[in-house]
Amino acid sequence: MKEISVIELKDMMDHNVEFQLIDVREPFEYEVSNLNGLNIPLSGVVIEKDKISKDIPVVVQCRSGKRSAQAIMLLEQEGYTNLSNLHGGILAWKDEFDQDMDVY
Repeated sequence: MKEISVIELKDMMDHNVEFQLIDVREPFEYEVSNLNGLNIPLSGVVIEKDKISKDIPVVVQCRSGKRSAQAIMLLEQEGYTNLSNLHGGILAWKDEFDQDMDVY
């Protein structure tokens, strides 16, 4: 499974690289803090797969990287080949870029 770091993700954002960010946490978690990705909880990721691009890079994230890894495994079984897991999830983003970010 391909992984990217929060530093690589920030670089993609800063340079306006075309990609899609999918946040597989629950809505209540997303409301606490998010990186402006599309919120599709892990439990619905296969059902809502039509919302996930196959044409551009897709970064999947969660709190720590575990649920996003599960989501990637499920989506790869559906034929996706353009997915990257955000290593360390939003916790790593907080540690690297935004110590004041609220996380649970």
